[in-house]
Amino acid sequence: MPITKDKKREIIQELGEKIAKQKIVVFADFTGVKVKELSDLRKKIKKEEGELKVVKKTLARIAFQKSGMEIDTKKLKGEIAFILGYKDQLGTAKILYQFSKSNPNFKILGGFLDGELRGSDNIIALAQLPTKEELLSMLVRSIALPMSSFINVLQGNIKGLIQVLKQVKA
Repeated sequence: MPITKDKKREIIQELGEKIAKQKIVVFADFTGVKVKELSDLRKKIKKEEGELKVVKKTLARIAFQKSGMEIDTKKLKGEIAFILGYKDQLGTAKILYQFSKSNPNFKILGGFLDGELRGSDNIIALAQLPTKEELLSMLVRSIALPMSSFINVLQGNIKGLIQVLKQVKA
């Protein structure tokens, strides 16, 4: 059954509002992905304060144009899902990348990052970056390592002295 013009306007308006709030939009081809796997992906994205939308390509093109983002949806092959991340760019990209690794039918095609159209290689590179928490833990380790090494050196001298005193006593 075809979609009425009013319903199309509603879809375009709703998608346009969501595009205005987003920090990242990723386009992915989900041809061949099972419904259960796709619903699991939706849940993971929702936990990361994102959303997976499946919209007709023409309606999506119009919504993106109204939001000031140009994309030729005709070049996107397959069944396209638009994944919008509202909170964190990195978290959304990581979830999609992990899903694409475990499900070869799911292909990241590209997306909008900071309002600019990016290719799939940029989105995948973003997903492979360490998270903020991982970077902070690396920083703490690099600061703590010289201190712990210095303490080990000092303990080594004391242990050596104790060994010598034990030898002398014996």
